Parts: sequence; structure tokens; C-alpha cells
Amino acid sequence: MGHTAAELKARYSLATRPTICSLDNYLVLPDHSLDDRILAAREALGRDAVILGHHYQRDEVIRFADFRGDSYRLSQEAARAAGKYIIFCGVYFMAESADILSRPGQVTILPDLNAGCSMADMAEITQVEDCWEQLIAAGLTSDKGEGITPITYMNSSAAIKAFCGERGGLVCTSSNCAGAFKWAFAKAPKVLFLPDQHLGRNTACNMGIPLNEMAVWDPYMRHGGVTPERLRAARVVLWKGHCSVHQRFLPEHVDAVRGKYPGVRVIVHPECRWEVCRKADGIGSTDKLIQMIREAPSGTSFAVGTEIHLVNRMGKEFAADGKKVITLDDSGCLCTTMFRISPQHLCWALENLVEGNIVNQIKVRDDVKFWARAALDRMLEIQR
Repeated sequence: MGHTAAELKARYSLATRPTICSLDNYLVLPDHSLDDRILAAREALGRDAVILGHHYQRDEVIRFADFRGDSYRLSQEAARAAGKYIIFCGVYFMAESADILSRPGQVTILPDLNAGCSMADMAEITQVEDCWEQLIAAGLTSDKGEGITPITYMNSSAAIKAFCGERGGLVCTSSNCAGAFKWAFAKAPKVLFLPDQHLGRNTACNMGIPLNEMAVWDPYMRHGGVTPERLRAARVVLWKGHCSVHQRFLPEHVDAVRGKYPGVRVIVHPECRWEVCRKADGIGSTDKLIQMIREAPSGTSFAVGTEIHLVNRMGKEFAADGKKVITLDDSGCLCTTMFRISPQHLCWALENLVEGNIVNQIKVRDDVKFWARAALDRMLEIQR
């Protein structure tokens, strides 16, 4: 039976409110013991709250999401969310983007502030600014981006999104990266792509750009470890970053799964290594991978190179259609930072909202928000 807001508040008296608001008291509780409380809190909040869930979330959390998807879809949903509260079950940079795209008066909440992203951490704003200054010194661009268009993957901080927006660049996701490259090359002859070298390399290769026209900028090496001659010859400058989950997949995993399961279709995320993507039958964002499997005929088998929670969920979902979905590597890795969002964190955030307390609000500074919004708006205008 559902509970009204008044009934829910009555359930938690003033005497118990300090216990409700303390996260430590939630973390000791079993996952499924909180299901009814999460549902009751959602009902009490009504249309004031919308829960967004990334595909890599664990089942115990994503089952409560009003919308689920990849970074691109969730950015769209955040931009048009009607609720007062946007509870983002994802990682920090996604919640930042939701706040940037939100309307005045809306509040974005990340249930666990420790849910970060190792890839995003591989590009720090002072490192990017130093790289840009060296590109200017080499005569390859101006401060406004005349000569090189900066593109940052969604998996980056708001500060880096703002950096790109201010210099005429934009944000992209794995869904619309090719569109972002085409848009950028229409403006300037070169692209600086960060922070994921693999997505940048795979996208450029699929557009017909050879590897010898790409250079990798290592922020921990003098001059990025790249000679001026190499920079001048490169059409794409790739930041030396990667996804800790997708980089684990290796070419030998593709060979092994084909040997074990003849006829299996190998599909992978474009954050995987170039050598893996070359061997795959299909490449796509998380939404695209799901679409490939959904549109395949019954009896098709897939080995998927992406985060294990999504693979296992697809295996269960598509078994009813007579399709087999397994991970590309039996030791498939979960996204440990996504995993930090738990039912306990979600329940804590929701029940605090019912009590009138806002916890873990993500709020991007106005000066950063302006240019980051420009970069994100350009992304949303580009076709997938």
C-alpha cells in the first residue's frame, strides 16, 4: 500500500529524525530491506523528484530509475526533467552535467559523493590549460581555438567542459562522438580530444583518419611527449587517458571467445582499445549495444565488451528472446565507482528530501556553468 507525504513524515517522528538523517545508520542495512522505504519516499515526493540511472548501475539501484540510459540519453533527460529534485544514480561528472543543464530552482543530488570516474581524473584542468598554452606556443592555435577545436568526452569535469566551451569546442558522448568530430573539422583542421584516447582513436579511424595523423599527448611528459613536427602532422591530438573497465579487454579475449563459441558476434564499446575494436563485429555506445542485440534474430549469441552489470542484465533480459549474451572476458570488470551508489545511499537521499533536508547537492559555479552549458548545448544539437 502506498503512503502519502503526511503519512510518511508521521512514520518518522521528530525523535527518530536524527537517525534518519545519518548515513551511517543506513549503510549497515541489507540492500533489499530498503525497497519499501525507497518506494514510499518516491511516492511521498511525487513529481518533485526524478531519478536518473546509468546502465552501469547495479540492479538493486537502477530498478528505481524513472529513466535509464547512457550519458547522452541521461543528459537529454536532465535537460528536460520537470522535477524539483534530480537524483542522479551515476557518477560525479554526470551529476555536474545535470546541474549545468538544469533550470533555475532545480536541485541535483548525487547519492554518494565518492562516485567519481578514474577516466575523468586523468585530465585535470591545469594540465589541460598547460597543454593548450604549449599548442599556442607551437603556433597551432590561438587562445580562442582558431586552428584546433577542443572536444571533451562527457567523462570529464565541469571545468574542462567549460574550457572547451569557451574556446569554441564542445562535449560529446560515445553516441555522438563522430558527429562531434565532423562538427569540429568543419571549424578547424585539427582536434584536441580528451580525456579518452581510445574513443578518440576509434572514432577518427572510423572516419578514415590514419593512425599516423594522430598524436598522443601525455600530460606527465615534457611537451606532452610529442615533438613539434609530430604535432604539426597530426589532425587529431589525443589525451593519454582511458576507462579502467574497457581497457581491460584485450585482442586475445576476442580470439578466445570466438574459439570457444563458434559463430558468436563480438560487440564492444568504443572505449575499448583500437586493437580490440578492429577485431569486433560491431562497436557502439551502451545504448547502441543494447539496440544491436534487440534487433538481432532469435538464436544469435553475443560476447560483449563493456561493464559487467550491463552485460549480465542484458543476458537475463534477452534470454527470453532466445539470444545468448555473455561477457567478452570471464573476469569482466565492474565499474567500481558506479557501484558506490547503493540502495542505502539512494534511500538516505530520498528520505532526507521527504524530511526537507537536501544532501549531497551538486552545484557547479556560475562562471564555470556558463561555458560548460555552451559546450553541452552544442553537443545536444548534434545528431547521434
